[in-house]
Amino acid sequence: MGGGQLGRMFVHAAQTLGFEVVVLDPDANSPAGAAAQTQIQTAYLDAGGLAELAQRCVAITTEFENVPAAALKTLAWQRPVAPSGEAVAVCQDRAAEKAHFAGCGVPCAPYALVETPEQLAAVDEALLPGILKTARLGYDGKGQVRVRTRVELAQAWAELKQAPCVLEQMLPLQREISVIVARSAGGEIVHFPVQQNLHRDGILALTQVPAPDVALALQQEAVACAQRIAESLHYVGVLCVEFFVLRDGRLVANEMAPRPHNSGHYSIDACDMSQFDCQLRAMTGLPLVQPRLHSPCAMVNLLGDLWFDDQGRLRTPAWDRLLALPGVHLHLYGKTEARPGRKMGHLTLTAATAEQALATANRAAALLGLPGF
Repeated sequence: MGGGQLGRMFVHAAQTLGFEVVVLDPDANSPAGAAAQTQIQTAYLDAGGLAELAQRCVAITTEFENVPAAALKTLAWQRPVAPSGEAVAVCQDRAAEKAHFAGCGVPCAPYALVETPEQLAAVDEALLPGILKTARLGYDGKGQVRVRTRVELAQAWAELKQAPCVLEQMLPLQREISVIVARSAGGEIVHFPVQQNLHRDGILALTQVPAPDVALALQQEAVACAQRIAESLHYVGVLCVEFFVLRDGRLVANEMAPRPHNSGHYSIDACDMSQFDCQLRAMTGLPLVQPRLHSPCAMVNLLGDLWFDDQGRLRTPAWDRLLALPGVHLHLYGKTEARPGRKMGHLTLTAATAEQALATANRAAALLGLPGF
């Protein structure tokens, strides 16, 4: 379910083990559909498309969290679906997600629901300044507005068309990290190393593994929290949990994604088993094995802005110069149109040391005209 770049990388992993893949996506030119054996071009809730997918496939997964949970629940009547529609539904709703964190004993930022004018008026002053986020369909910084006062809060809610929202208290952040776990139907659970992430304009710009600035005890706490969340959801598949590390050293959960994650793309080139390999194994009942990082690395997102010069004219980035750098792995997603802010590909830089990987990432950024890290 879903035809984006995450689906494309899953297709490649599945085909390596000899599986055939069917992609359901409304876009005739979807990146995953271009790589798969078959694409069903329909809307996600189209009854005929869902019936055809169930008829063709022995197991079904999703590549992004905004596939309707109802579609996954419908498919689950006929085929194994991982993750379940119920688990995806929790991840699709920030309020349900935060309540789930609390139920697992995983701390998150203080928050309040804003679904009615009465709830807006009753917001505790202690939550300001804060970030107002739509409860559903937000990603890469979309559907989020920073607010400092009650007046700004009311304006932001109007700007978001009075959609159900969550107001989160703005916390003093030191850095952002993420943890990817994979869990089987039998309860086996494995995890990838903690990933240290740098975001720019709400979009992931750089991931470093091993996380260079995170104490081992905090890394272990983050992994334990992510595993607890997955187990409490009876989750099957790959789950990513994003965390904030506060300036006082505390860890708070930000959000989770019921799928492979942008911050885990490095695993294709730097681990002996990628997050997509784990997704395939979990959904098909193959053994899950603890992934091993064999090369320190940095991963850099490539956004559509790179395809335009200073005058806004289309160009081709200097891939030949990038590929002349040591330890460079270039992944382009096969998208037919570049747009500013659109994820078009990524670079993974592997090296003997984390410092060398970051140095190569900075050389690559300079060649592309990106700010350094």
